[in-house]
Amino acid sequence: MFDLYILETCPYCKKVMKFMDENGIKYNKIDIADKSAEDALIQSGGKRQVPFFVDRDRNIQMYESSDIIEYLKTVI
Repeated sequence: MFDLYILETCPYCKKVMKFMDENGIKYNKIDIADKSAEDALIQSGGKRQVPFFVDRDRNIQMYESSDIIEYLKTVI
């Protein structure tokens, strides 16, 4: 399962969400506008940057939207 930490106003987050939605990729959207989600992001990734993508099945974590999309292309 995929987790995607986002801020709704972030254009890079929108780019990744659009790709995932258009390709039917299911994911948990976690908005860091919620303080507990922000804290979880920092604990997991080490910094407050979005988008932050987590592939829990493969133990993969990454921040950059282009890198996330390229990774997703290899698993869909």
